[in-house]
Amino acid sequence: MKTVFLAGGIGKRMFPLMEDKFMFKFLGKTLLEHHIEMASANGLNDFVIIGNPDNIDKIKDTFNGKNYKIKYAIQVKPDGMANALLAAKELLANEEIMIVNPNDVFEKSAYSAIIAASKNADADSYILGQEVKEYFPGGYLIVDDKNYMKGIMEKPGKGNEPSNLVNIVVHYHKKTKELFKNMETVKSENDDVYEMSVDKMIKDGFKIKVVNYAGVWKAIKYPWHMLDITKYFLACMKTQMIHKDAKIAANATIEGDVIIEAGAENAVVKGPCYIGRNSIIGNNSLVREFAHIGDNSVVGFSTEIKNSYIGDNCWFHTAYIGDCIIADNCSLAAGTIVTNVRLDEKDIKVNIFGKGDISSGLDHLGVIMGENCRTGSNVTLMPGVRIGPNSVVGPGVTLRDDLEPNKMVYVKQEQVIKENNVLPNSKKKEEVMKKLIKLEERRKK
Repeated sequence: MKTVFLAGGIGKRMFPLMEDKFMFKFLGKTLLEHHIEMASANGLNDFVIIGNPDNIDKIKDTFNGKNYKIKYAIQVKPDGMANALLAAKELLANEEIMIVNPNDVFEKSAYSAIIAASKNADADSYILGQEVKEYFPGGYLIVDDKNYMKGIMEKPGKGNEPSNLVNIVVHYHKKTKELFKNMETVKSENDDVYEMSVDKMIKDGFKIKVVNYAGVWKAIKYPWHMLDITKYFLACMKTQMIHKDAKIAANATIEGDVIIEAGAENAVVKGPCYIGRNSIIGNNSLVREFAHIGDNSVVGFSTEIKNSYIGDNCWFHTAYIGDCIIADNCSLAAGTIVTNVRLDEKDIKVNIFGKGDISSGLDHLGVIMGENCRTGSNVTLMPGVRIGPNSVVGPGVTLRDDLEPNKMVYVKQEQVIKENNVLPNSKKKEEVMKKLIKLEERRKK
């Protein structure tokens, strides 16, 4: 059996985060690497990764030199799951396949549940499903009383759900030839050819078993979902691990579940937290609950970071960073303050696709910053504001609205220079000093 990771899509709703979701690093490894490790732990060791022309080389570099059996295919256009699988037809058409969406986060028991079901049932395919209490904008599974699938309904809208079972893309197909035949013949104006092909297999008499999964499942749909994923990985640590080469100052304080990689030097760290390789936590700084800091970053003097995802090569100095997502190669100058709560304490909304504000469902959300951004000194970033890649927020700016990529915003001041006729009054200063001395003498008596 081959395990297929669908890595060719584009996360349009993730702006200003331009990295592929499965390539974000957690605890020093990309999400895709975590998936490969979980699959391998379940005995799956033959992999196919379907990327796109822009990311395939980076994916290959990630696994270069590692002991995995991986073949690669390229999906030229992001036209859905069927298009991706057809791009790898020569590698897959004669094999049983496990299809996985590596943008989702779930436990390794998801793999074992599918494998166990396939050994104890006579179905042709197996699809993972999870019961949900609230509406999720995804595919809903229609099943009979024995949990055999009758169909999929994509994004039915709140109140129109055919069941409470949501489709999780961990799918195991034994009859791959029939699946590919359907994907090549089914026509649709949307990117749901795969789903329609599965529906056709059901109508043609193939048995598809839905496997109930009750473990952790988190889908990354919007940028702020990165905070949930960060919390999940940090909560899984359950240990304090400090690399033998890490430099810890004698007066540093480290509490709770913390991972500190080689080269980290710290002031106060309160877990659960992760600090990447060669990162430095400067004097009088505080890194606390659910902070995830990448490699080669510097948390400078008197900076506080909490509940935030920080990429690699980021620099901060005398700043407050709470509930933020900050991509690689960003720098926040002294006095930069992220405001993460509205004054009315209501949910923070984010403008997606310019179609109005979408509620994040969070009452704490800071800046969402793309790669290669900088702020000047004494900048204030309002809750939920997004800053596009390669942009600069100049000194003294209060940024209330999103900033597009490759832009600079600054305050234009008018300065007046004139002769100084205001001189300090030394006699008044002497009088005040005498009063202070007398007060101190009385206090001592």
